[in-house]
Formats: sequence, C-alpha cells, structure tokens
Amino acid sequence: MATSNFGYRSTALDVVSGINLSNKNAIVTGGYSGIGIETVVALATAGANVTIAGRDLSRAERTADELNSKGLLGVVDAMSLDLGSLQSVKGFVESYCASHASLEILVNNAGVMACPFETTTDGFELQFGTNHIGHYALSRLLLPLLLNAESARVVCLSSTGHMISPVIFDDINFSQRKYDAWSSYGQAKTANSLTAVALQQLYGSKGVDAFAVHPGGIMTSLQRHMEQKDIEARGWVDAEGNINERFKTVEQGASTSTWAATASELTAKGGVYLEDCDFAEVVVSRPDYPKGVIAYAVDSEAARQLWQISESMILDKFSDYFA
Repeated sequence: MATSNFGYRSTALDVVSGINLSNKNAIVTGGYSGIGIETVVALATAGANVTIAGRDLSRAERTADELNSKGLLGVVDAMSLDLGSLQSVKGFVESYCASHASLEILVNNAGVMACPFETTTDGFELQFGTNHIGHYALSRLLLPLLLNAESARVVCLSSTGHMISPVIFDDINFSQRKYDAWSSYGQAKTANSLTAVALQQLYGSKGVDAFAVHPGGIMTSLQRHMEQKDIEARGWVDAEGNINERFKTVEQGASTSTWAATASELTAKGGVYLEDCDFAEVVVSRPDYPKGVIAYAVDSEAARQLWQISESMILDKFSDYFA
C-alpha cells in the first residue's frame, strides 16, 4: 500500500517541498557525489544544517562552499571521515560531538561496489568493512546524539544487490572461500538492511527510527570498479553509452533516502526496507526483475546476530564507548 504521493520518478526536492527542517542537524556520508550530494541539497533546502562526511576532505569542503553560495536555507559544512578506518570514525565522532548536542538525521550513504579484494585499515574485507562496519561504528558512536534529539532518523543505503547474498556469518571476510566481488557487495548490502532492522529493534521505542533504502538503478561513480563491457552486459548502458531508460537520475535516486529521513508518516514505522518512496514487498527469492526485499535482509534474528558480531569486531577499538 502506497504511503506517500511520491514514486519512481520523484526527486529529492519533490520530497522536501513544504517540509521545515530548521534547527535540525544532519550527516550524510559520501555527500559530495552522486545521490549523496542530492540528499545534502534537499535536506539543506528544507533548512537542515548538513555535514558532508567524506574521505576526500578538500572535495567535501569545495562542495560545501559551492552549496552555501546558492543561499540554501540550511548551512552545509564538511568533515573528514574514512569509513575504512575505525580510528577515523572515532575521530570524526569526537569532533562532531564536541560541537553538536543532538543529531536528527544520519544518512549512511557512502559505499564501494564490486571492487577487487582489499582489506580496510583494520583488516576487514573492504566492501563489508566500508559499507557495513564503518557505518555500524559510526551509528553506534553517534547514538548519544541521536537519542538527544526529540526524534531521529537513521537511513541505511542498501541495494537490490542484497539479493546476491545473505551475510555469511561464518566467513564474513572470505578467509575460507574464494573472493567474489559481487557476493561481497551483496553481503554488505544485506548487512546495511539488517542494521536498520536492529537499530529499530533496540532504539525505535526511544525515538530513533531506522530505514533501509534501495535508491534505484543510477549511473554514478559507484560503478568505477566495473569494466565497460560488464556494464553493457548487464544492460545498464548500450554500446553507444546510452543509459537504460529504467535507470533514475541522481536527483530521483536521492528521493527515497530523503523521504526516509524526513517523512512524518514514517514515524515509528522503521526497521523496514523502502524503495521508490514506498514500503518494499518482502519476497522469498530474487524475482526476474529485481524489486522488493528478500526476507533474509529484514530478518529480526539475523539482525540481532549481525549486531552482536559487528560489536565484537570493533570492540577492541571502542571498549570505552561500549562499557
């Protein structure tokens, strides 16, 4: 059942029309490119003070300066954050907490896709470590500010890529199986969805609503690790470089994230997977055209297990936070 007046082709600016986010704080990871920057623009247009958190600080600062020159209602700033380094996550949170008393919106947007095998600074497989562990640590450490808000939203960017693989709990880092870039991506995107489920289970009753979001098919820098022939083979572009008409623009791709972050009709309805500014249908297997969410990506027991395992993976870095 549709819950909004928005849909597949709606833009992020459509979603925030008439919404007032003045005096609210927001963080968007990877907010200087792709759907991230469009999410920042929409939130700041509605009056939120938005922090672009990204690994390339100079690029983030240039983006913030450019957006502030447009006279948006909210103020945009930039801070350094490398999700592949738990020390960087810790430094970001400490700096942010020193200057903010609350956080109303956290959009876990940044990510990598289908890259060759690498490990993060802390030794985690890169896609799981960046897409999930970095964002998990960020969300955990920012919980005091989220709980200080009158109400808060956490938006976890997932993807239909979750349909490729559940979380393989007994071999998350590919130490016992051959690495496959797409299986790794699928596992990480399932983990992103399960994080939203776990956050809602643990903190929904305390005013923090969390949502998993599929933004839709969009051509952005996320495809940078793919060869052109692979992109064409998947039907995302043709031989002349024309983008599949089913794909969204970046402005449209940011709409569901923005809806999840701002829509009053979603209050106390978190722990679910959204697509096209609507609740996704839960399916048992991957359909011919990927739509909906496979049950394992919103499973409450898997979410609980992931939360516990993720905590154990970072506990040595943050024992003072989790005491």
